[in-house]
Amino acid sequence: MPSLTSSVDIDQLILDPTQQSELNMLLTICHEYLEVCDDAMIERAFKLCYKAHLGLTRSSGEPYYLHPVEVASIVVREIGIDDVSVAAALLHDTVEDTEVTLDDISSLFGPEVRSIIDGLTKISGVFLNKGIKQAEAFMKLLLSMADDLRVVLIKFADRLHNMRTIQHLPRHKQLSIATETLELFAPLAHRFGLFKIKSELEDLAFKVIDPTTFKFIARKLKEKKESRELFIDQFMEPIRKQLDHAGFNFEIKGRPKHIYSIYKKMMRQQKPFEEIYDLFAIRIILDEPHTKEDCWRVYSFITDAYTPIPERFRDFISVPKANGYQSLHTTVITRSGKVEVQIRTNKMDEIAEMGLAAHWKYKEGSSAGSQTIDRFVHWVRDVLDNPRPEAITEFVQDFQLNLYTDEIYVFTPKGELVTLPNGSTPIDFAFEIHSQVGERAMAAKVNGKLVPLRQKLESGDQVEVITGSKINLNPDWMNDVVTHKAKSRIRQFIKQRERQIADQGRSLFEKKLVRGKVSIQEQDLSKVALKFKYNSLQKLYYDIATDVFDAATLYKAVKQFVSGKAEDERHKAQQAAEGEVQELYFEEARNVGKGKSLVVNGDLADIKYSYAQCCNPIPGDEVVGFLSRTGDIKIHRTGCKNALHLMQNDPDRIMNVNWSRFTDVQFLSGLKVIGEDRVGMISDITNAISKSLKTNMKSINVSSDGGMFEGILIVYVESTDHLERIIQRLLKVEGVKSVFRFE
Repeated sequence: MPSLTSSVDIDQLILDPTQQSELNMLLTICHEYLEVCDDAMIERAFKLCYKAHLGLTRSSGEPYYLHPVEVASIVVREIGIDDVSVAAALLHDTVEDTEVTLDDISSLFGPEVRSIIDGLTKISGVFLNKGIKQAEAFMKLLLSMADDLRVVLIKFADRLHNMRTIQHLPRHKQLSIATETLELFAPLAHRFGLFKIKSELEDLAFKVIDPTTFKFIARKLKEKKESRELFIDQFMEPIRKQLDHAGFNFEIKGRPKHIYSIYKKMMRQQKPFEEIYDLFAIRIILDEPHTKEDCWRVYSFITDAYTPIPERFRDFISVPKANGYQSLHTTVITRSGKVEVQIRTNKMDEIAEMGLAAHWKYKEGSSAGSQTIDRFVHWVRDVLDNPRPEAITEFVQDFQLNLYTDEIYVFTPKGELVTLPNGSTPIDFAFEIHSQVGERAMAAKVNGKLVPLRQKLESGDQVEVITGSKINLNPDWMNDVVTHKAKSRIRQFIKQRERQIADQGRSLFEKKLVRGKVSIQEQDLSKVALKFKYNSLQKLYYDIATDVFDAATLYKAVKQFVSGKAEDERHKAQQAAEGEVQELYFEEARNVGKGKSLVVNGDLADIKYSYAQCCNPIPGDEVVGFLSRTGDIKIHRTGCKNALHLMQNDPDRIMNVNWSRFTDVQFLSGLKVIGEDRVGMISDITNAISKSLKTNMKSINVSSDGGMFEGILIVYVESTDHLERIIQRLLKVEGVKSVFRFE
């Protein structure tokens, strides 16, 4: 193979017709979507990508080089950054997977491409290292992002293509990657404002985790497509006439909400698909050179034609979201129900879809884009300011919560704007201003009136924090704050206070040992503490200092431990032998899962298993098994929240599980029934289940209000097919409006 380190050698490489066609296609879309395109640089990157990955294949069997080419195409077509990013996308796996070095990249493409490749390689290495917890990997991802945003934008493109081709991987790997995508990459894409990519990542991950529900919602959306398009035409008819008359150039879109967001709404509201009404939003996009003032004119046309709901109005043009999003949102009432309308310009729409990637594109022509990027980078650096190593997991949880919450906009006494997550209190505001303000906060004034520090703030509030001369932190504030800054400092204060109190307990107990002339090593004391269910000596000392645990009881146990040390050693040897047997049992469980799926309710080589009560899986559900430390297997539905958490934090313990054919085995499942309240309804429902379908019920709980009833039924079923037959039979009962599975 020709040298990969010489620009002359690379430039003189001759591609075969297939590769040349792929290169030409990439260059074509580069010229279509990018303002500036260095053809020679991209061609050289393509050739190096092709040669470096020659002979390597993906799980699908395709040549590996096609993956970076597809990633580069996503960077161009769906993110649209710059030609340097295209070259970096083509080369993003070379340093990690081939003999190409960073020095080779630097000599062939310069320091800018090298820097991006270096960042991408570090991120990839972090995520592939199974010895590093996911939270730490996410931390490093964010840290690298703060240096060059393009690193993470390319990482998004890489993850998006991997998710589009995930069907070629084994099931357990699909679940692990999909969970990571849903919990880490999608929230981060949301924070970037990459709405299209965030939505597709969520849908692709959801399709893997719960394919049955995904297909159901997709089918329902397809069935409603025709009626949705007809409704949009009818709704827009009077507005279209006014826009045409006023000389507006515009485009109308009626985009349905993405599947995962509909699923979340169904779960949050505990309603079936048919009762989720705001399945789509109508978007009016004004072509250039229309301005934000024109958006307000369009808003007036809409409110002239339909009645608006004042509390559903949002002005994100005057006060953009933190990720740069701008648009007018209003919800109006029609004969067919409520309709959300969004009004924006072309540029606003591009930023709404592509977020900070669009700001990157516009930054040279406008300082606004650069300011938004700088603000975001500042936010990342700020949220990562001195995080405690032991609190990395807490940091990620706080960060993810802050990603998905809506924002509120409040003002300082001087009129400066402060953006906070929805649900923030004056305590959050104080820490946002400065950590010392938060630590010394005594009281707060909101709009000139004294209010409790725990009171939730609303957009438009003017907030003043009254401080004292000493630290006034209250551990109880932890339940009243939502920002990472506030949570982190309060946790730190709680830990410091607990350590101080624990030191007092330690001193008290050690004096007792000295008086009794008893000596014990700390590791042995830890064993004694475990007998009282204390995993931490600090917690034990804390409870002694606060009179929760009697020091005399501990002293007595220590004396018994020390005097019976020889017997304890024999017991320890016996435990070690038992542990060795247990480890063999655990290894047997692992080996059973290798190369084939376990069969639920079948012969599992004496391996114990059980069904998770949090999600109550039944035959026909997509399920996954988790191997415990003792070799037992717990079976969850793949869409279960606890299962998602386990897949995210312990992917090595995922085991493929298949249902066997069942005979005389029944499972508990819940149903929610909603309908008109009438005499005999309960009798008709129970008859439909027990008599018509010969199905046993465990319980029924019914409440009624305003002529409607809502019932929760717990029934014994054999499979999802059996459950579906029950649902269809109940829907035939007079007055029943909806029936759906209930957790």
